Amino acid sequence: MERTWPASLDSLEEIRAFILERAEALLPPPKVMHLDLAVEEIVVNICSYAYEIPPGEVTVRLKESDEALEADFLDNGVPFDPLAVEEPDVTRPLEERQKGGLGILLVRRVMDEVHYRREAGRNVLRVVVKK
Repeated sequence: MERTWPASLDSLEEIRAFILERAEALLPPPKVMHLDLAVEEIVVNICSYAYEIPPGEVTVRLKESDEALEADFLDNGVPFDPLAVEEPDVTRPLEERQKGGLGILLVRRVMDEVHYRREAGRNVLRVVVKK
């Protein structure tokens, strides 16, 4: 299943509904909640940072298997691998931390797997939730 929306915060609820409809049929409630958190972080980041001249588009591709639900988030924005960014040191006092990085840290912590690649000139961030 694949669908594309404008990369605008106005699309967030539709994107969440598209993903969560499948997730709720396949996953236990705690995993659905974790996926929902990850979806919001990823989509907000794409809408806020991917495009130098907004709005672009965000495409979501869902793939189900016996073991997991995979969600790919694709954009044509500026190449950016969020997994290559050093994780913030959350043990340091707030005033000593660099801005940013907490969203992808949250995604990494609540998802079973997170992968990034460039595909045909697009950023592809894949999250995997095991059943």
